[in-house]
Amino acid sequence: MNRTDKGERGVASKRRSWRLVGGLRARLVVTFVVVALISAVTSTALAYRDARTAVLQRAQNAAVNDFRERVTAVAADFDLPPDQASLSRFAAKVSDGIGGKIVVARYQDLTAVSDSLAETEGRITVELRSAVMTGDDAKFQRVQWRGEPYLVVGTPVTFADGDHRTSGLDVFAIADLRAERDDTAALLDSVRAGIVPVVLLAAVLALLAAGTVLRPVRKLGRATRELAAGDLGSRVAVTGHDELADLATTFNETADALQASDAELREQEAKARRFVADVSHELRTPLAAMTMVATVLEEDADQLPPDAARAARTVGAETARLSRLVEDLMEISRFDAKAVRLNAAETDLADTVRASLALRGWTDRVQTHLHEGVRAVVDRRRIDVIVANLVGNALRHGAPPVTVTLGTALDADGEWVTLEVADHGPGLPPGARERVFDRFYKADAARTRGAADDSGQGSGLGTAIALENARLHGGTIDVADVADGARRGAVFTLRLPLRRTGEGTK
Repeated sequence: MNRTDKGERGVASKRRSWRLVGGLRARLVVTFVVVALISAVTSTALAYRDARTAVLQRAQNAAVNDFRERVTAVAADFDLPPDQASLSRFAAKVSDGIGGKIVVARYQDLTAVSDSLAETEGRITVELRSAVMTGDDAKFQRVQWRGEPYLVVGTPVTFADGDHRTSGLDVFAIADLRAERDDTAALLDSVRAGIVPVVLLAAVLALLAAGTVLRPVRKLGRATRELAAGDLGSRVAVTGHDELADLATTFNETADALQASDAELREQEAKARRFVADVSHELRTPLAAMTMVATVLEEDADQLPPDAARAARTVGAETARLSRLVEDLMEISRFDAKAVRLNAAETDLADTVRASLALRGWTDRVQTHLHEGVRAVVDRRRIDVIVANLVGNALRHGAPPVTVTLGTALDADGEWVTLEVADHGPGLPPGARERVFDRFYKADAARTRGAADDSGQGSGLGTAIALENARLHGGTIDVADVADGARRGAVFTLRLPLRRTGEGTK
């Protein structure tokens, strides 16, 4: 695994993690749970408040009414001013009538408590006492005493002579509210215990809702990826009449338009290829005749006047160049039509390179470092085309010495044949490395020293044809600039899988 693969896997892993954490499903579930939690807490708080208020209100009303009625009934037979004994009996009678609650009766400096052991200090506040003394009706107050809740009710005793004047006798009753507190606490605990099932139910419903929403989105995403990968027949089923259905309809319409455009472009491309192939084929016969005539003229050029001789040689060179261009166009057409077949056999690659250089008269112009004994199953003619194109390109655009190095390399994916063609020229101009294998691409004039040379190239198709032949063998061609001290230049490296007889080829 190289560094690029690790980086891509890391990016993919981060995307998956982000999809789990910040994906649409997670956001929907979190939203549902948060809404459910807020609703449950709000409902619980409101229910608790209303229930607590109702319970306390009912307890307070009952306590105040009972206390007021009992005080009125007992006070009817009570004589003023009282002594301590009569005041104590008054407090005890009132307490007996309201269920044994602690009753405190005050008259000026006298104070009587129904339960002599009960502590009343701190339960009857100064505020309540003042309110009772200055008022003419019952007052009550909820107090906390030693951490426990109590309801204290106080009322003044008035004369029943019609003007309801206060008699100076104040009566207080202390009621225990722990039962009411426990009832409301139990209610709160019950509601609180119900929050967890509500949240879990909300999460389950959120997952179901997210699945309902995300299922068509996933289908649409899968169809989009298939479309991007080249499957123009990819479509999604349109169900319902919601926004997702509209999106699916739009996707299908876009895919239809794209498929129609692709079919039209393919048809035009096929027509263009047939046109190039037909034109090239039709040009072969007249070009053959022109080549024959030009050859005759070149052979007799020495007997012609100087201007005629120069014209004859120019016609011959340009005719040869046109013939090679036509052959290149036909070769490219065969590659485009996938009509090229590999005629492979086990071949000595060092001998093939030497023969290719010798055939074109480049032996004295090229330095070779050929590792002997490198044999592989290749198409010898296509290897010759690759060598001719790469070496011809180096001789034409680079500077001597041009070197050809044949060797082998062992990588993680197998053993490879490497053929390196290097020159000592100015190197590739900026931006040329990415386009050097494009058809009819030519670098700027600074790298071009003249017209086509004996390699027969110069049309801008040589490197493209070389790369197509390399790919036909399952290999590739890389290009790089060399900047090693004073040495500069361009290096083209052919890499072919080292297959021997019996290993098979594509």
